[in-house]
Amino acid sequence: MSLPTSRRSRRIVSVRVPRPRPSLRALSALAAAFALASASSATAAAPSDGTSGLKEVMFVGNNWDGTADVIASRGDFAKIGRINVIPDKDQRLREIYLNPVKLIYFLGIRNGPGEGHDQFVDDMYSTPDGSAMVASRPSFADVVSIDLATGRINWRFPVSGYRSDHMAVSPDGTRVAVSASTSNTVHVLDIRTGKQVGTFKTGDKPHENVFTDGGKHLWNMSIGEVNTALDDPAWDWTKGDRRITVVDATTFKEVRVIDMRGRLDAFGRKDLSDAVRPVAFTPDESKLYFQVSFFNGIVEYDVASDRITSVKTLPKNPGTSEDRTTWVNDSRHHGMSMNPAGDKLCVAGTMDDYATIVDRATLQEGPLVTASKPYWATVSGDGTSCVISESGADRVTAIDFATGRKVASVAVGDHPQRVRIAHVAADWTGPGAG
Repeated sequence: MSLPTSRRSRRIVSVRVPRPRPSLRALSALAAAFALASASSATAAAPSDGTSGLKEVMFVGNNWDGTADVIASRGDFAKIGRINVIPDKDQRLREIYLNPVKLIYFLGIRNGPGEGHDQFVDDMYSTPDGSAMVASRPSFADVVSIDLATGRINWRFPVSGYRSDHMAVSPDGTRVAVSASTSNTVHVLDIRTGKQVGTFKTGDKPHENVFTDGGKHLWNMSIGEVNTALDDPAWDWTKGDRRITVVDATTFKEVRVIDMRGRLDAFGRKDLSDAVRPVAFTPDESKLYFQVSFFNGIVEYDVASDRITSVKTLPKNPGTSEDRTTWVNDSRHHGMSMNPAGDKLCVAGTMDDYATIVDRATLQEGPLVTASKPYWATVSGDGTSCVISESGADRVTAIDFATGRKVASVAVGDHPQRVRIAHVAADWTGPGAG
C-alpha cells in the first residue's frame, strides 16, 4: 500500500543534458557482469541435491509379484513405468532348490511373513544419478542394483543369513543400509558398486533403519520374533532381544543401545510391546515417534531426556479380530510418516483398515480414511500429502496433510509395501530390456 503524499503545483523547467556514450571497454564489462549474474542465478535455481536433468518420482515395491511401479511423486501420482526386480528369478530359484537349508528358509518366508507368498521386493532407493534402483529381496536374501535403462542387474550382494529386509539410504545418497533379519546384522553398502563398507550387530530380527545427524549416525530397530503364534502377553519373553541400536555411521561402532521396555514401564505402559516398528523423527530430531507390535497407536519419545513423553491410542475397527495371531507379523498398525513442517503425523492403521492424519501438538487424529491393509506411509514430493500403500487393494493412496482427506489413488502391482521418493532420468518411461 502506498503512503499518501502532499504535492505542490510547480513549474518544471527541463534542461537537456547530453549523455556520454559508453566506451567499448565499459560495454564489455557490463556484458561480463550480466553473464556472471545469469550464471549465478542459474546455479541457485538448479537442484542442490545433484538431481539436475532428473525427475522426481516414487518407487512402489510390489512385494508378491517382484515388480516396482514408478509413479509421479505429486499431483495425480500417475504411473510412469514398471521395473522387473527379479530378472534373475530362474537362476536364484535353482540355487535355492539345490540347497536344502536355503530351501527351508525360502519356504519359511513364504509361509510366515509372506502370508503364503514369496517376498520379492521389500525396500528400494535410486542411486544419486538416477541410473539405477537398489532393492532388497527378502526371499532371495540379497540386495540388487537394477539398471533403469536396460532392466539388467548391475550388482548383487547376498546378505548374511537367509532374509533381507528394510533399508535406509544416507543423506548424500552414497550408502545404503540393509537389515539381514535372520543373522541380526545390518550391512552398509556403497550404493554404486554394492561393496560392503561396514557392518554391525543388532538385536533379534533387525527391521527399520534410519540415518540421523546428517548421516553421522545410523539407528536400527530390532523387532524380535514376529512369526510365531506365541502372541499372548504372557509369552512376550519368547520374542527375543528387541532394542534400538545406534552406531557411528563411519566407524560402525556402537554409540548407544535403547531398550524401550524400561522406558515404557516407567511411563506406566507395561502392557505395550517394546518391539519398535516404523518410526518418524521430528525435523530437528529431538522427538521420535514410533509404533510397536500389537498396538493401535503411537508412542512419543524424547531423545535428549531418554524417556517416553506420550502414548496415543488410536481407534479400533470393530470389525478387526482381537485374536492377535491373525495380525500380520504381530502388526496392528504398521507405517508412519511426518510432514516437512513437523506438525502432522500420518499413521497407517494396518489391521484396522484405515489411515489418519494426527496433529502432533494435540495427538488428535483426523478423519479415518478407509484403506485396505495399509502397510506403509511416506510423504509426497511436494510435502503436502501422505502416500500410503494399500497392500490389500493393490493401490497407493494420497491423503492431504492439511485436511486429512483422500486426494488420489492409483492402481499398482500385487501387495505394495514400501513407497520411497526416488529420481530417474527426465525422459525415463521404463527399461528397454528385460
